[in-house]
Amino acid sequence: MRSTCAILRRFRVPSQLRIPQRRQLLTLAIETSCDDTSVAVLEKHDNNTATLHFHSKITSDNRSCGGVHPILAHEGHQKNIAKLVNEALRSLPTPTTTSHETISIAGNYGRILRRKPDFITVTRGPGMRASLETGLDTAKGLTVAWQIPFLGVNHMQAHALTPRLVAALDGAKTGSGPSKIEPDPTFPFLTLLVSGGHTMLVHSKSLCDHKILANTTDIAVGDMLDKAARDILPATILEAAPDVMYGPVLEKYVFPEKGLDVCGYTKEIYDATDGPQNTELRYGWTINKPYARSGEKGAQSHQDSFSFSGIGSAGKRVIDQYPEIDEGQRKLLALEVMRVAFEHLVSRVLLSLESPDVTNIRTLVISGGVASNQYLKHVFRTHLDKRGYKDMRILSPPPKYCTDNAAMIAWTGIEMYEAGWRTDLSAMATRKWSIDPGADDRGILGLDGWHNVAVH
Repeated sequence: MRSTCAILRRFRVPSQLRIPQRRQLLTLAIETSCDDTSVAVLEKHDNNTATLHFHSKITSDNRSCGGVHPILAHEGHQKNIAKLVNEALRSLPTPTTTSHETISIAGNYGRILRRKPDFITVTRGPGMRASLETGLDTAKGLTVAWQIPFLGVNHMQAHALTPRLVAALDGAKTGSGPSKIEPDPTFPFLTLLVSGGHTMLVHSKSLCDHKILANTTDIAVGDMLDKAARDILPATILEAAPDVMYGPVLEKYVFPEKGLDVCGYTKEIYDATDGPQNTELRYGWTINKPYARSGEKGAQSHQDSFSFSGIGSAGKRVIDQYPEIDEGQRKLLALEVMRVAFEHLVSRVLLSLESPDVTNIRTLVISGGVASNQYLKHVFRTHLDKRGYKDMRILSPPPKYCTDNAAMIAWTGIEMYEAGWRTDLSAMATRKWSIDPGADDRGILGLDGWHNVAVH
């Protein structure tokens, strides 16, 4: 069988080789790329559905620093990772056949047997190196103790594959019976990765081939929204926030109603935004779109670039110029910051869909922490429909899978494991790691430490 990831010539697999497959795969996964410590236990069944036996996350408290602090994040991982792994062990499934290897763990009334995971999955990068190393070292320890394989996966690849995890989990809940379900979405598809650390538009062609079509030239959209929220939101709201990820608080401030009925309470505001909001005439300020003065070709001259720093700076200037701004105008400013940023995102998607190199695309995956923003998806749906892409499906994971989590790491590990990939125990954490095979580091498979069990 030819490996799904055999995109590099040196990894070409002879057709007569077969990668041993297990009918059910069980992995324990660890995610520590930033300030979230997360552990999951995921099982994939022989019909391609999946069961999440355990999933938990603890976020370090960075509020005193006003943003993610590397040392506090590292200390949070050190405090919490062993506790979460210990909890996860109790959730490992019980062995159902004599072929299942087992481990003995402490129960309430003595030792109990649980299924040994088939392999350990962990985030190897990209991310904050000290944080990554905490998870990586823990994963290596479990690998050695249990004498099982080890997979260090790419965090951004995991975000791109998250909808496939959700489809597998939903398949198990709905009861697909013995018949196999197909992975959803199937390749190729477009992936918009939007978080506090990354903003990129990707042409996802296969498991390990994700060509970057557009990337941010300054800061990530999530980082901009967090900073804009600190400038715009009243102090009382910021103080009550559970963490320093203020972007969701900004959305809730503008749209206090719960649920997905964005059209219902924003339609009048949104329909007025075919052109810029007339805030300059009404209030004396405006938020301009990035690259608004980029010449005759306009956005096309920067179609491979995102830029968000100017949007956040414009919002801060309004607050500095009008410190006594009333709440109604403050909410409108927050809305304008989000609207301009989200329309900037959708403009690059539309330009890419018109490119001759991007064909047969029926699905747009929006993943990452900002993907939980309901207004973002409303903006995308509206613009795609207006530009003739009503049949384009927008897939975005549930909010709990949009932010960093170990469940998506577990699923990525399973897909890589099935494709024959394993990671050497000598592998190190990496702060930067592209998912594009055309990048300088040659993408997912360009990093050292990979080997394929089907390759001699």
